[in-house]
Order: sequence, then C-alpha cells, then structure tokens
Amino acid sequence: MTSRFGGAEGRPPVIDRGGRTGGIGRLVVLAVVLVAVAVAGAMLPPSSAQPFIFAVLGILAVLGVFTLFAAAIGLVRFGGQIPRDDLARGFIDSMTEGLVISDREGRILYANGAYADLIGADDESDVRVIERVFSGDQAASEALYRLSQSVRHQRAAVEEIRMPAPLSGTGPIGPRWYRVHARPIQAGDQFLTAWRLADITGDREQQETVFQDLQHAIDYLDHAPAGFLSAEPDGRIVYLNATLAEWLGIDLAFFKPGSIALADIVRGDGAALLAAGNARPGGSETEIFDLDLVKQNGQSLPVRFLHRVPYAHDGAPGATRTIVLNRGPGEDVSEALRAAEVRFTRFFNHTPFAIASVDRSGRIGRTNAAFARLFGSVQGDGGGRLRLADIVAEGGRAAVERALEAAAAGHGDIPFVDASIAGPGDRSARFYVSAVDEGADEHEIATIYALDTTEQRALEQQFQQSQKMESIGQLAGGVAHDFNNVLTAIIGFSDLLLANHRPSDPSFQDIMNIKQNANRAAGLVRQLLAFSRRQTLRPQILAIGDVLSDLSILLERLLGEKVKLQVVHGRDVWPIKADLNQFEQVVINLAVNARDAMPAGGQLTIRTRNILPADCAGFGYKALPAAEYVLIEVEDTGTGIPLEVQSKIFEPFFSTKDVGKGTGLGLSTVYGIVRQTGAHIFFDSVMEKGTIFRIFVPRYVTVEQPKAELAPEKPQAKTDLTGSANILLVEDEEAVRAFAARALASRGYTVHEASSGAEALEVMERTGGSIDLVVSDVVMPELDGPSLLRELRKTRPNLKIIFVSGYAEDAFARNLPDGESFSFLPKPFSLKQLATAVKEALGE
Repeated sequence: MTSRFGGAEGRPPVIDRGGRTGGIGRLVVLAVVLVAVAVAGAMLPPSSAQPFIFAVLGILAVLGVFTLFAAAIGLVRFGGQIPRDDLARGFIDSMTEGLVISDREGRILYANGAYADLIGADDESDVRVIERVFSGDQAASEALYRLSQSVRHQRAAVEEIRMPAPLSGTGPIGPRWYRVHARPIQAGDQFLTAWRLADITGDREQQETVFQDLQHAIDYLDHAPAGFLSAEPDGRIVYLNATLAEWLGIDLAFFKPGSIALADIVRGDGAALLAAGNARPGGSETEIFDLDLVKQNGQSLPVRFLHRVPYAHDGAPGATRTIVLNRGPGEDVSEALRAAEVRFTRFFNHTPFAIASVDRSGRIGRTNAAFARLFGSVQGDGGGRLRLADIVAEGGRAAVERALEAAAAGHGDIPFVDASIAGPGDRSARFYVSAVDEGADEHEIATIYALDTTEQRALEQQFQQSQKMESIGQLAGGVAHDFNNVLTAIIGFSDLLLANHRPSDPSFQDIMNIKQNANRAAGLVRQLLAFSRRQTLRPQILAIGDVLSDLSILLERLLGEKVKLQVVHGRDVWPIKADLNQFEQVVINLAVNARDAMPAGGQLTIRTRNILPADCAGFGYKALPAAEYVLIEVEDTGTGIPLEVQSKIFEPFFSTKDVGKGTGLGLSTVYGIVRQTGAHIFFDSVMEKGTIFRIFVPRYVTVEQPKAELAPEKPQAKTDLTGSANILLVEDEEAVRAFAARALASRGYTVHEASSGAEALEVMERTGGSIDLVVSDVVMPELDGPSLLRELRKTRPNLKIIFVSGYAEDAFARNLPDGESFSFLPKPFSLKQLATAVKEALGE
C-alpha cells in the first residue's frame, strides 16, 4: 500500500514528537582542531605554508571520501548512535494498521503514515484525534465513548464501527467497516492512549460471502422435496424446514424454536413412540416410522419418519434429526426421496467450499468433490482415514487441533485457521470449523469448510515484495542524489586544484588520487540510481541478436576458460527499444554473476525468442501480464541460489560473497535497468543444478523508419571552452555553487549566483535582462527548477537554460510543458564537462 506521504510500508511517521540525540561536544572539538591547524598554517613561513595547507586539504578530502564509503555500507552513522527504540519505531512505522498516540489532553504525540491514509490526511495539520474522525456518526460516537471509558479504567478494548462512506473520502463508494483498538500506555509519569485503526471492510465482505453461502445451503434445505425437523430430547422442535411447514400449514415467520412440540404435530401416541428409542451409549439409532401428522386445520397427513437419535457416552439422547416423507395421495415417495438425494448431492459436491466431517479422534469422514480436489485422497497408508491435522503442514497443526478441541467442547464461535497444506507445492487454505451436537467417540463432532487461499497468499507476498523493493529504491535514489552533490564538489574542486598544479608538482598525484576515488564513488552512485530507476536512459531500436553477437567476444573474456558460452538465437526475433549501453550492462552483470556461481566451470547459455500473449501463463509468473515480448534467457549450470536468500538477491548491497569481493550492486542494477526499460525479470533456481534468469522485454512495433531512431552523431569536442556571456547560476548546495561559480569565472564568464529559485528571480530583475544563460539545479526549496523555468519564460521566452541534477533527466522533464527545450547535465560533473555544456548551450 503506497502512502500519499511519499513512502510505502516503512514510511516515516506523519507526526513524531519524540526526542533526538545530538553530538555538539564532538562538533566543538572538531572546530577547535581545525582552528589550531589554521593557526599553525598561518605561523609558518610562506615557503612552507603552501605545501602544509595542500597536505591538510588532501588529508581532509581523503577522510571525507572514506567517511562517505563507511556511511554507505553502514560502518559510520551520522547524527549519533541509533536510539534503542529504532527497532520499535521501524516496526510501528511499517504497520498496515493506522496508529495514533495521544495524551490525556487529547494532543497527538505520534501518528504513522497508515493512519493518515485511512483518515485522508494530506499533511500534519490534517491529522485529527480518533474521536474527531468519527464525530459525525452517532453509532460511532457511542462506540468511542465505550472505548474511552475502558481506557480511563486502564483497560484495553476494541470496537467495530460501520461508516456510511470511507473516512479518507477516496476509494469505492459505499459503507466501510473499521476496527478500533484502544489501549492505555504508561510512559514514565505520563499516561497515554494508543489507538489502532484498521479498515476491515474486506474481512466483512468475505464474512458476508460465507454467510450468503450458508444462507443458500439453508435455502436448499428449506425447499427440498422432503420435510426435515430437529427436536430436543424433551420433544421441543428447534428447527423445521419450509417444506414441512407448508405441509402442516405453519407460518415460519411466526415460528420460534421450542414453541411447538412433537406431540403437537404427531397424532395419537406417535410422539411417545418416537421418544421410546433404544439407547446406545456412545452411538446413534436411526429408525423408520410411518405416522400421521396433524395440520393446522386439523386434517391428517400420512408421512414416513426417518428418525435418527444420537446418544452420549452415558446413554443420554441428543437432538434428533428427522427426514419426513409425504405419503399422502398423489405423492410418489420413492421419487421424492430420489429427488431430495440428487438435490443434496449436487449442492454438496458443486459448492466451491471444501466440506468434510470430522470425528472425535480428528479423522476425516464424509467429503465432497471440492475437498477431494483440494486435498486429494484422505485414505491413510494403513487403509484408515487420515486425521485432519495430517493434511495440514507442521506449522498449522496445533491451531487445527485447538479448533477441533473447541468443536468437541461444543463452542459455537470458533475462529478460522489459516494453514499451509501438506505435500508438494506451496499451497494454503483457510479452515472454518463448525461444531456438531455432542456424540460419542468415532462419530462426528465438527463440519469443516475449507477455502483455497494459495493464489491469494501468493499475491499478498508478491505485493509485499514489490512494496519492499519500491521503498528500498526510494531510499537508494535519495542517498544517490545527496552523494552526487557531495561528489560534484569533490570532483570540481579537484579540477580547480589540478588546473593550478603541474604534473611534476608533488601534490598533483595526490589530487589525482582524490579525483579518481571520487569518480569511483560516482560509479557506485550510478548503480544506485540504476536500481532506483532514476538514471537517464537513451533508448533506441535494437536487434537483440546483433547486440548479443557483438557482446559475445567480451563475454568470453569475462567468463574465462572454465566456463563455456553458448548463444542461441531465435528465429525472426522482434526488435526491442532500450538503452544499448545499459542493456549490455544487464547481460554482462548476469554473466559475471553466473561465472561466480560456477567456480569449477560449467556452461552459460543465452537464448532469445519471441513470446506470444498465450505463452505467458505457461511460465507461472503471476506478475507477468499477457503481451508480446522478446525473451532473453541467461542460464548457468552453477550452484544455484539458496531458498532463504532468493527474496533478497535484487536488493542493493546484498551479497553472498566474501567481504571485499563484491559490492552487492550487480543484480540490483540489473533489476533497476530492466524495470526502468518497462521489462520484467524473473528467475528459477535449483540447488546444485543451476539458475535461469528470464527477461521479458516488450516487443517494439515499428511506426516509422528505423533511421529516425538513430542517435545523433556526437559533436566534435570543443577545444576553446572560454566565453564572455552573463550566466545565472542557481544552486542550493553551497559547495557545488562555489565550485561552479569559480569554474565558469575562470573561463571568462560573468557569473551571478543564487541559492534558490526565488533569489534567482530577484537576480533576473536586478540585472535587467542581461542574463544569457541560466544554469539551475532541479531540486531546490521554495521554487524548484521546472517552476523557475515557467516563471522565467513569462518574460524571457527564448532564454537558454541548463538543468543539473543527481536524478535522471526524465524524472523532472515530464513536469515541464510539452515542447520545452533545455539542456541537461547530470551530477556529478567535472570542470570540463560544465564548461563544455555551457559552451554548447550558448551555441558558441
């Protein structure tokens, strides 16, 4: 479930007024050390001061880069140690139920994102206490009053509330059900209340469906061509169906269980005959009686009773179950009985519920067709019937046995049990246990209704995995964006230093090392952007066969002599549209991953072929929509992927390799590129046999000549990067702005600086329209880049602009008006790249 506050499961809370820890002391110590270093440098003679300063700057830069690496892999954390309650906070923030904590005065101390979604809050100011959320409904107010009273007496309580419409104001129109939990909490000397809010409309609808199915069953019984009744041992009738009531002239609308006795409807001594059964302790007795019933108008009705009486272990009779056959004139008794049997058999076997009876020992008795289809044969190896617990996987047997114990005790409200089904495949079912009247050993104590929930559970797991990958992607993208700003400053200032040092200078090599390591860090950031699907792609029409043929030489070198490469091209494979370089990176990463899984050697096979919509279901991937695809399969004969890590292989920084032998970004980069391309990736793996990755790329349907899709030729690199134009530089990161301003000024440009979009508009007004080019960041407070461009176009429709960003170009280009022209420079960039982009944008 995606939150309107920008996160998925695990999103930050909307309101969190908890405390935070700081590190002021360490900051003061660091400042004193830096001041001391500066004073020492000032006291040195000029001939020694310059090398000293460069050495200090180099050390600080190297420490900064290592600190960034350490922070990226979790060895260093900024902002102090993690509070002990971070685990609890993480759990609470990821709850699918809404949670709000308030004090005795009704002030909200905490509210998670799920709560905001449920009540339709757009920001913190819209979040209301639970009493105000339900204040418009009288029934809800009464329920909340009961909850408040329970909390006041230090007791937890729960209520279910029906509302005429969703609280959020969005979603399907219609009534909604909500479950509200209230629990008192004592935090130190503070007394708080924790309110949990959950939308249970789906559960209610499912209960309604089950209730309707049961109503249908009752309806079938009511209108069977035979009468049916059940009576207590003292003769009071507790149930009779509509057929029997019609025969007797009884209006069921006014019938109350126990209001009529057998003696009232059976003529003569027939009731006494029915009561004089042969007691069989622990057993049952079924007898046939031909009797006359008395109608409401006094007339007689000849019938046949198929009368069954169960007996307890002490011989006490239980409630009877009696089928009544009309033997009056014009009634064919045998035909009526046959019709009743056929009708019941059809209902029993054609219902979507799996139905079975269970005896006191837990063994399965009668079953219907749906039960056999779901669980197979219930015959044990020794010829006896299986126990209900035997068809359930180990983890659910205890819950099933508890439910049967409750049924044996005669409990009427037994919670359903969700359990996995024993045997091959990952199947599951939901069991409803309904108690039957008391009987003896080896006789029925419960009726079991089971629903197949395999597909539902698979969809839930798939949705949870998708949400997890989406949240990790958002985190990775945010981290990459911030890193790009830092790396831009490091690379830029390194370029400025290199411009002032000759290669023979002792400091030149140190500065080069700083820049090279910063570029390595930029490479890792690009992989994070690939995973988060925020990198810039340059798609073009590709013939996948040609791409793999060109790539095979490089792949053979990467795989080495122990691994044999085989490329199998399909016939007439359709074209696809993808970024050539990024797609090659996907194949290379998968090949290298396969090579590492075959330490003793093996074979890597890459196959391509077309997939029709009808072929998609055969793969068994529920998340794969039916469409036309080009399939690329990468199969190895390696060690396989352990089941316990299969759900994590696409996560960034996850690796099963030894420390230092992998970044854990290879498969995450593959996942990001594939998903950003609009394709799908799945895998199947068998331990000690190998793994096969399947990439389904949508077929590209040519709508114009392929020449129109060819990438334009790259212009010749400009040798003269100087200029004299007036440039407005808009950047909220001070370090990046300082580097870019110095870089452009050193190339002869007049630079006007602005730290925000609003300040940029003031500079434009102050300079009187003399600005020739705007170089602007995209993500800024107050007024972002696209919004700034819209404002500038009002007065300068032809003004040239370059956007710089750590995100992909298309991440913000869609927010601009159609046909808008601009240049784009991705972060991090070097001094030369900035100067080249400015020169090209100015058209000089």
